Amino acid sequence: MASQAFRDLASEGVLLLGGARAILLQVADPVVGAGVAAHSDFANRPVHRLDATLRYVYAVVLGDAEAVHSAPRHVNRAHGPVNGAFDPERQRWVAATLYDTAVLVQERVSGTIPHPLAEEMLREYAALGVRLQMPVELWPTDRAAFAEYWREAVEGLVVGDDARRIAQDLLHPPHPPLLLRVALPLVRLVTAGLLPGALREAYGLPWSARRARRYERVMGAITALHRVLPRRVRTWPARRYLEGKGLSGRSAAASPRP
Repeated sequence: MASQAFRDLASEGVLLLGGARAILLQVADPVVGAGVAAHSDFANRPVHRLDATLRYVYAVVLGDAEAVHSAPRHVNRAHGPVNGAFDPERQRWVAATLYDTAVLVQERVSGTIPHPLAEEMLREYAALGVRLQMPVELWPTDRAAFAEYWREAVEGLVVGDDARRIAQDLLHPPHPPLLLRVALPLVRLVTAGLLPGALREAYGLPWSARRARRYERVMGAITALHRVLPRRVRTWPARRYLEGKGLSGRSAAASPRP
């Protein structure tokens, strides 16, 4: 059973800052990118994949037994027509992007995660793949093994046309809802700052010394805000998803597609 320290960390809303980063890492794998490009509509529904991914992550990582059991069924049903979606290697990669992004954002905002808790996070995030078709043996056994896997996986990424189109639709949707339209400049800046430099360049995301300084100021402000917000406010997104709602407010049953 996961410790309370892990559950507290996994329910922090600040982890959502890395959502677009995780997606861009995922689709830089050509098989994942092709599947997402063919079956996701970022241009018209820019938050839909993030919404569906978060439903699954919160259900598996923080949900009760019923949620843990039902969430993979929703994902498997949506994945039916998607080439490569049942590939254990790709499932490992998607889970790895979510783990790495969670650690990166949490440490950027709150400081270094104690080693035992970081190792527990690694073990718990394995469920994101194992609950689908990934054999547990594929998941790195400790953080050192994960670091080696991550280095090799990132070096092998190729940002192709599918990934670039997804990035364009995700970061520059043509008709975003008002709230998203207001947030998008911040999302673009933070996403670029969180990505590895080589991938940021491959995606053609603008970056400069001036933008780097702005990114640091923004992250500093987010860190300061995170420290003073009550925990109930910081964990509101997790509670909302565990209640069956998400970014759109629609029920999970009404919107199962990843």
